[in-house]
Amino acid sequence: MLAPFDRTFFDPSQRFKVIGTGSLGGKAHGLAVIQDILAMSWDNTSFPGIDVSIPSLTVIRTDVFDAFLTRNELHKIAYADEDDSYKAYAFQKAALPAEILGDLRALVEQVHTPLAVRSSSLLEDALSEPFAGVYETKMIPNNQPSVDERFRRLSEAVKFVYASTFFRSARDYVRATSHRTEDEKMAVILQEVVGSPVGDRFYPNVSGVARSYNFYAMGRARPEDGVVSLALGLGKTIVDGGKCWTYSPAYPTIAPPYRSSVELVKSTQSTFWAVNMGKPPAYDPINEREYLVEGTLQDAEEDGRLQYIASTYDPASDSRTPGTSRVGIRVLDFSMLLASRELPVNQLVRNILAVCAESVGAPLEAEFAMTFDPPRFGFLQARPMVVSQAEVTLTEADLRSDRTRIRSGTVLGNGIVDTISDIVYVKPEMFATTSTRAIADELADLNNVLTSSHRPYILIGFGRWGSADPFLGIPVAWGQISGAQAIVEASIPDLNIDFSQGSHFFHNLTSFHVSYFCIRSGGSDSIDWQWLQSQRIVNDRKFTRHITLPNPLTLKVDGRSGTGMVASHE
Repeated sequence: MLAPFDRTFFDPSQRFKVIGTGSLGGKAHGLAVIQDILAMSWDNTSFPGIDVSIPSLTVIRTDVFDAFLTRNELHKIAYADEDDSYKAYAFQKAALPAEILGDLRALVEQVHTPLAVRSSSLLEDALSEPFAGVYETKMIPNNQPSVDERFRRLSEAVKFVYASTFFRSARDYVRATSHRTEDEKMAVILQEVVGSPVGDRFYPNVSGVARSYNFYAMGRARPEDGVVSLALGLGKTIVDGGKCWTYSPAYPTIAPPYRSSVELVKSTQSTFWAVNMGKPPAYDPINEREYLVEGTLQDAEEDGRLQYIASTYDPASDSRTPGTSRVGIRVLDFSMLLASRELPVNQLVRNILAVCAESVGAPLEAEFAMTFDPPRFGFLQARPMVVSQAEVTLTEADLRSDRTRIRSGTVLGNGIVDTISDIVYVKPEMFATTSTRAIADELADLNNVLTSSHRPYILIGFGRWGSADPFLGIPVAWGQISGAQAIVEASIPDLNIDFSQGSHFFHNLTSFHVSYFCIRSGGSDSIDWQWLQSQRIVNDRKFTRHITLPNPLTLKVDGRSGTGMVASHE
């Protein structure tokens, strides 16, 4: 039984409270389930001194959202084909229901630390169609001297999350499912941010995303061993597809398979996100990053945050030494932390995943944040994963056939598809990291045409799909490529980025059963570009091309071995 908000926020005996009536939404419901699991099944004595819990939160239930729309007559604007900014400003001008204002004001009167204002829609984090990363989250510092000012900023953040229900990317995403935007309702989570202040920045020592199933198991690791991605600072780095450290919890000391130390250094995290606790930024209530700042590794070292998570790389000897006591290049490989017995993070994550996945009855993905002093592990989100169990066998003859147009030894997914006759690809000769935003716009247009015609397609491009950093890959939102049944990520020598299994984009791939091929440069993986360029062109853009085939392709993915291929009939 969840407690109604009694105008106390930090209550160790009841960390989860609610305002209003209606649904909690998917994300909040998932946290409520995890809270029950921790209360009933988690043995804290195995990790003495570490606070393992869900950060204090209050949920504004969905009936408040309904009242907000109705009383302010926002339905026409919400469902109109208008820019996101137009809708966001309209929502900012509207008034929140009077019956919750006293509760919100009481909350900020007692809380002076940062708050995460998160979406929790009816459709979010459901097992069949998880809406991961579709709606907005806004971090607010909540440290202004005036209660009135803190109250205004919290109210603005709630209205921003409400507005994001109707943003274009969200509507595109919903269109790719069996639902309608009109079916959606939004609850809002007001959650304590796990972290601590250093100067004008507030951030955790480590954020992470852990999965109990690894779609890209390599070496000795097995898929059921799971996978963990770690980053310094707020988890935005990971879920937005930025650079982070990814490893198998069964083999925490084994580094990702980079081809050289130089490539490893280039591919690891170099900046981090924090909440801005200093000089107020320019007023921008419809900007998700309004109160966020991006720091460098030098900033983090000056903050005293690198000693347990960084190693030092010496180019002269081509070696990494754990810690920061030596002069050299800092590399966030978390080696000291993962080997620590005083703060056994890896074993803690493994145990939590095992307990929660067993209780839920499905593989699980969890987002978390940690502080070292005091030791604290905060559960931020938990959602089930969709894992196919169908058996598909791929032979060497299949992979080497003259009709095999795409083959890879690193593929996400499982199954056979033989209904795709369209391919959209980024022209290799036109690709440049400076053009990735323009490429994303072209792909969105092509996706709209193909989805309107109910034509699934294979999408081929370069770099990390869905990355928030346009220099790592093509920064598409999920709704911009929602019609793709298979996605191919080709690397080139200057852009050989490791996968980001912790990103929201990645989670949506698995949930919608979209196969994901990685074509690494310099190996046995391949794309038959000559064949692609000889097919009938339907739409030729500056950066992209849509081709169609007389007969459907055959796509096979063996999820056990992680191999896959796409073959033509001619």
